[in-house]
Amino acid sequence: MRRALLLALAVLTLPVHALELKPFSASYTADWTQVPVSGTAERSLEKLADGRWQLDFEASMLVASFSERSTFRVEGDTFLPDSYRLKRGGLGKGKKVKHNFDWQAKQVVGSDRGDTVSLPLHRGLLDKSTYQLALQHEVAAGKQSMSYQVVDGDEIETYDFRVLGEEKVDTKAGQVDAIKVERVRDPTQSKRETVLWFAKNWNYLLVRLHQVEKDGKQYQIMLQEGSVDGRAVKGN
Repeated sequence: MRRALLLALAVLTLPVHALELKPFSASYTADWTQVPVSGTAERSLEKLADGRWQLDFEASMLVASFSERSTFRVEGDTFLPDSYRLKRGGLGKGKKVKHNFDWQAKQVVGSDRGDTVSLPLHRGLLDKSTYQLALQHEVAAGKQSMSYQVVDGDEIETYDFRVLGEEKVDTKAGQVDAIKVERVRDPTQSKRETVLWFAKNWNYLLVRLHQVEKDGKQYQIMLQEGSVDGRAVKGN
């Protein structure tokens, strides 16, 4: 019932013109409360030779690793995911997710922890990486609340966000003016918390992310250095 209700919602289209896609790369410090040593994380967006875009995220620490890769196209004012890959190792059970977006067959096919995934595909449906770019776009356009339909494992979930305001963030690249955004969850259903900070003067690059898991463990990444369209990020 829930899946049918989600699919019946109006199709989401994204105003690509609100923020021009520009290649970027950024490195971060990564901290887990359960690991006493800081790790590193890398995030990048590049345009491929065939006109598609590729978004990568990797984080690693002594006993844990995490990687995501999405490829997608932009058609008119809509993001069209092509593929999504996730791999996590260490700190408990490993995890692998593979999603392929077949726009001709209008199906998302793949696997989640070895289980087969098959979901109907509609314009506006995003993967777990490209929705972050959509969020950047709509924050740049001045929206105060956002909602996305996202393929999450073997289900389609609704991700809701709201802008909390502006805040200065001290990074190793200097102090940056950022927009603070939180993921909206029903506190009676989930104790997880996610807060993101996007740099106003750097094409809304992600400069900080703070995550609290349902068991209370915390995870954070903080910008060390980065570049947007070939320009090195420098704070105030």
